[in-house]
Amino acid sequence: MEQRISLVTLGVADIEAAAAFYEALGWQRVPGEEGVIAFDLIGQTLGLYPLADLARDMGLSVEALGHGAMTLAYNVRDKAQVAELIDTAERAGATVLKSAHDVFWGGHIGYFRAPDGCIWEVAFNPYAPLAEDGSFRWLGYA
Repeated sequence: MEQRISLVTLGVADIEAAAAFYEALGWQRVPGEEGVIAFDLIGQTLGLYPLADLARDMGLSVEALGHGAMTLAYNVRDKAQVAELIDTAERAGATVLKSAHDVFWGGHIGYFRAPDGCIWEVAFNPYAPLAEDGSFRWLGYA
């Protein structure tokens, strides 16, 4: 298995409402099959899929899917962008879990819950600068 993730699929209760939230953040859908909405990212795709269908595809009940303890992270180029994006997400319908703040390791982060329930971290990491195209790598691009 090559070391990469190609597609992140979010199981959501209301696919159109979830898509409207990401579009309010400035993302653009790509054409696709009915029943799934996709947003191409840098090197990956984020897919929105009805939660009940995702559970059925896996052979599980919706209740058995549980609530994974994970976040989706969006790194930004400078500290001020953390608060800006948290504010944009809130205006688009997100719930702010933690406003932008400095953290012990030298970065600046904040968290929000999207209307679909997914939790996002917005982070500025001075030790991992983004590439010109926005690509992220753990130790950054020097």
